[in-house]
Amino acid sequence: MSVRHVVIEEHAGQRLDNFLHRELKNVPRSRIYRMVRRGEVRINGGRIGVSYRLQRGDRLRIPPVRIDSRNESHIGEATINQISRAIMYEDEELLVLNKPVGVAVHGGSGIRHGIIEILRQTRSDVTFELVHRLDRDTSGCMLIAKTRRMLLELHAAFREARVKKRYDAVVTGDWPQGLRTVRHSLRRYTLQSGERRVRIDLHGDKARTDFEIQQRGARVTRLWVYPHTGRTHQIRVHLRHAGHALIGDPVYGGQRKVSARRLRETAQSLNEFPRQALHAQTLGFVHPSGETLIFVSDLPTDIQALVEALVGQGLARGQY
Repeated sequence: MSVRHVVIEEHAGQRLDNFLHRELKNVPRSRIYRMVRRGEVRINGGRIGVSYRLQRGDRLRIPPVRIDSRNESHIGEATINQISRAIMYEDEELLVLNKPVGVAVHGGSGIRHGIIEILRQTRSDVTFELVHRLDRDTSGCMLIAKTRRMLLELHAAFREARVKKRYDAVVTGDWPQGLRTVRHSLRRYTLQSGERRVRIDLHGDKARTDFEIQQRGARVTRLWVYPHTGRTHQIRVHLRHAGHALIGDPVYGGQRKVSARRLRETAQSLNEFPRQALHAQTLGFVHPSGETLIFVSDLPTDIQALVEALVGQGLARGQY
């Protein structure tokens, strides 16, 4: 194996880490990040960060990488079948997936493989690229491009707010009837442990989220959530800032353990809920062909059961 030098042409605008992940099949993202930090990967002879966006004409140095086949991640048939069954739509350039809860969109940080690695390993003749991301514990509709053209088209659609998204969320507390929009800029930061977080920051990236009450209950509220921007952890941080964190979100305040004195019978349902109660329910956009596509993912059984349990404790549908 030897050093490769690649002159960037058609992949201009793509992040360096995503380009390397596609080029270096079966190489974990953690290994790619380490190579970039050490300066083994260079652009035009100089060091660069993993978030650098490639420019047309850039000369990229890719070092040789050896992978011990004994350490390669084996993807089981059950996992492959799970992802195959989750495909909602597919054409020559696009795949729409009803992402299962508990499955990461890509590997790294201790995760051996995610959806993108599963697709690439099982269908090596297709160049799959994530158009956007969902958290590991968030289920629902997500887009995966099969061509560079589609990836750029959909990135532009997201930037220009031409992709319409609606999430279903169950949050703690009684959501104020008059609170319909949260506009607060967000900034990412890293803890000493290496974990990434997001906080409200006046000098961060602008972010807006709209909310619509669907049901109220014993100190819990079910919301429809409409993010107008796509910042990392945007919905979760805006909910926390509003004082009504997602049920099951321990990172941003949605405690998994709830006092029975506060919520009585409802507490058992909340205590037993294993993940953040957030589902990407609806996704709509105009396909480059001109056709309007709208995808709807039914509530997964765990959130449905949670809602039914809360309804049983007096949750009433809102009139808004």
